[in-house]
Amino acid sequence: MRTDNAIVTKSKAFAIRVVKLRKYLREEKREYDISAQIVRSGTSIGANVHEAVISFSKADFTYKMNTALKEAVETEYWLEILHETEYITDDEFLSINKDCSELSRMLTSIVKTSKIKNKI
Repeated sequence: MRTDNAIVTKSKAFAIRVVKLRKYLREEKREYDISAQIVRSGTSIGANVHEAVISFSKADFTYKMNTALKEAVETEYWLEILHETEYITDDEFLSINKDCSELSRMLTSIVKTSKIKNKI
């Protein structure tokens, strides 16, 4: 897998966006607990994708991409919590959640294809 492909680029951009969200939540909303959780899961997506790029085997690649998918699903959960507790507005939620959902769809496709090709 090349490092200049869509999932690598989008997962890194999303991680940067999550870090900025954390900064906003801490400085503007004085929210510390959920912001810590979302920065862990939101940045872990890209970290696992980047690890998958240099994986030693097809099984390791699939495992790392599946882990990235799980982190994306967790991040979606934290975004919903932030939205439903009114720490982020409807517009803020819709924008960042759209990006997270797109990553989840991409990762789901990668994992499914990888499992089929590798017969895992």
